[in-house]
Amino acid sequence: MVKRINVTVTDPVGLYATPATELVDRVKAFNSDIKLVYASKTVNMKSLMGVLSLGIPTKAKIEIIADGEDEEAAIDKVTKLMKELGISE
Repeated sequence: MVKRINVTVTDPVGLYATPATELVDRVKAFNSDIKLVYASKTVNMKSLMGVLSLGIPTKAKIEIIADGEDEEAAIDKVTKLMKELGISE
């Protein structure tokens, strides 16, 4: 079963290189396919270049989709990490 969450980016700079690098590094530990969707574009969340190519600004609404054996844990981790890094509330 595919897991999805919607997140609003609250960091005043948006999703920039430093937190994006941390997110990408952490999601690589999961076996599930993890995608990030913004402005009708979908990228592999395990690709730093893919995530940065979206140019996600502050107040952007993004969707994170996980599909695989550890999808629940992946979504939980991403949600917690985004809050810890100050990317979302």
